[in-house]
Amino acid sequence: MLPYASISEVEVALGRNLTFAETLWFNYSASKSDYFLYCHNILFLFLIFSLVPLPLVFLELKRLSFFDSYKIQPKVRLSLDEMFRCYKDVMRMFFLVVGPLQLVSYPSIKMIGIRTGLPLPSGWEILAQLLVYFLVEDYTNYWIHRFLHNGWGYEKIHCVHHEYAAPIGFAAPYAHWAEILILGIPSFLGPAMAPGHIVTFWLWIALRQIEAIDTHSGYDFPWSITKYIPFYGGAEYHDYHHYVGRQSNSNFASVFTYCDYIYGTDKGYRYQKRILQKLKEDLAYGEQQNGGSYKTQQSKSD
Repeated sequence: MLPYASISEVEVALGRNLTFAETLWFNYSASKSDYFLYCHNILFLFLIFSLVPLPLVFLELKRLSFFDSYKIQPKVRLSLDEMFRCYKDVMRMFFLVVGPLQLVSYPSIKMIGIRTGLPLPSGWEILAQLLVYFLVEDYTNYWIHRFLHNGWGYEKIHCVHHEYAAPIGFAAPYAHWAEILILGIPSFLGPAMAPGHIVTFWLWIALRQIEAIDTHSGYDFPWSITKYIPFYGGAEYHDYHHYVGRQSNSNFASVFTYCDYIYGTDKGYRYQKRILQKLKEDLAYGEQQNGGSYKTQQSKSD
């Protein structure tokens, strides 16, 4: 709740006029408690889990030839019932684990210094903090994910997430309740190290989940804006991890690829890429040779 009764009081305190965004924020948040604002995370996560994967469901069901060419594992198809079952399991964990976790974690958010007041952070400040959050989460998530592929961690916890060898958007948050709790730690470390405004925290939670849905989409679209993000893994990169499954010792990173490269846990993936590239080149060369011999035979027959 803002400690000001009017916009004029805020402008006097700041020594300047409010921006348009700050005026909107004042009108919305002035009479609302910090706890209520923090709990918006629950609504955002529900909408993201429910709505963002829907275009992927449409593509999976319609099987449009143009988009099918970008499906990473084209032989694997899930029915509407199977995808809805996945969504129901995600929602069950959402209401039993994710939602309650958000409700009880508010004191820790206040403790690290996430603020709700004015002024709002600048765009550059938001971008800088989001970069820190992604890098910190990515590095810590890498090691936790790698640990979960050990015998006990995989058999007791992480195997649930790997039930989908060809992942779909709804399967991004599909996991054992213990994994949800464990992976909440990396998501919290960045904001704890560089605390900012609640708006930045909302963006962080939303973008991280949207990114997870993207990497579990099952489609590798060449026009995706993520293609222009340095060291970004993407759907094809993470799809390989699911395809290999339990025996995977590759592609543990959640967002970027640098940890896998530094620690040598992308060798299987890079080897497969080389083999596939060679097969494509051999196939293209064979088609050229066959085409050339056919034309030669035609010219001789003429």
